[in-house]
Amino acid sequence: MKQTTKGWLRFLPAVIIMSTIFMLSSRTNDELNTFLPWFQELFPQMTSFDWGHFIAYFVLALTFSYGFARRAERWSFKVLIVLLCVLYGVTDEYHQSFVSGRTPDLADIQHDGIGAALAVVIVALSFVNKLWRRLVALSE
Repeated sequence: MKQTTKGWLRFLPAVIIMSTIFMLSSRTNDELNTFLPWFQELFPQMTSFDWGHFIAYFVLALTFSYGFARRAERWSFKVLIVLLCVLYGVTDEYHQSFVSGRTPDLADIQHDGIGAALAVVIVALSFVNKLWRRLVALSE
């Protein structure tokens, strides 16, 4: 029983990130434009790229990877992590349809998927994976 409880606790960071995404999605565009304007200054050629979605789902994928622990090293779980992130992105866009001044956008889901996929690929790199496995092992 103790092992199962600890297993579920590993997903607490993912729940926190999903809650943060939900909270940010509840804000209007005017409120959000004050959060990440410096990305557009750094990358003016990428003004149509939604860095907020990219970063949020990059981090969400990392937290899912942490939650799945050693299983996340299998490619089937890597695919599952990206799919879970994209699925949450779909629900996020649906949620935004109820927020004043916000509309669902397929490009946001694309940016969610890109962020999640890149996180999974980076963790799969051997030198990063060694460090990641140590981090995961420390909390087991």
